[in-house]
Amino acid sequence: MARRAKRQGPDNHDRWLVSYADFITLLFAFFVVMYALSSVNEGKYKVFNVSMSQAFGTQGAAAEGGTMKLTEQEMYFKSLVDRRNARLAEKQRKLNERMQKLNETLTTKMAGFVKNGQMTVSRSNRGVTLDINASMLFMPGEAAVQAEAVATLADVAKILSEEDMSIEVEGHTDNIPISNAQFPSNWELSSARASSVVRLFIEQGIVATRLKATGLADNVPVQENSTIEGRARNRRVAVTVLAPEVEAATASPSPQE
Repeated sequence: MARRAKRQGPDNHDRWLVSYADFITLLFAFFVVMYALSSVNEGKYKVFNVSMSQAFGTQGAAAEGGTMKLTEQEMYFKSLVDRRNARLAEKQRKLNERMQKLNETLTTKMAGFVKNGQMTVSRSNRGVTLDINASMLFMPGEAAVQAEAVATLADVAKILSEEDMSIEVEGHTDNIPISNAQFPSNWELSSARASSVVRLFIEQGIVATRLKATGLADNVPVQENSTIEGRARNRRVAVTVLAPEVEAATASPSPQE
């Protein structure tokens, strides 16, 4: 009796999916690593370079004359970091120019008030601050902006409306307590004064989402409250144009001695 031939199943035409899946997984891992390099530091870079060298079978840096030479991989990723740092440095330079121009514009436009001591303009890491004495904006113990001060604040708003940065308006008082039906304490008074300035800025065309009103009472004095002059100086509204944060530059890897 003849032996029955062994039946063979149909050829498996899907075997290529295994190799394809491995390739996609490797490609995904590569892009994850590239994304992680957006916040690369020297330690992470060295670990990554060693892993890449091992994975692709490339030779590490070879020592010649006591100096480590960069591999092509190291030179490539170093160039990425250097270009990124150059972009960040240029972005920071342009921001510094904007803040300096704003500082100079406010100083020039408000020169008369700065000269007689009713305003001061200063620049810090937070941004550019315009300090306005409360006496030129409000009656004692009140939070409504005086009519004669509206035009001045409108001029300030016109300058600020040309920018797109956030603005923080802070109300400050001296340390003499206030207590009446409208303002139980200096907290309410300082908050109401900051809010009055914010409302006026909005009426003058500044987008509301850029603005923030804060009342700090007598907790951030600029002078001692022990004198009449010091208390008068502490009663103020501070308008700060906040400088946007620029991401810090990343250290580029360098050959090891």
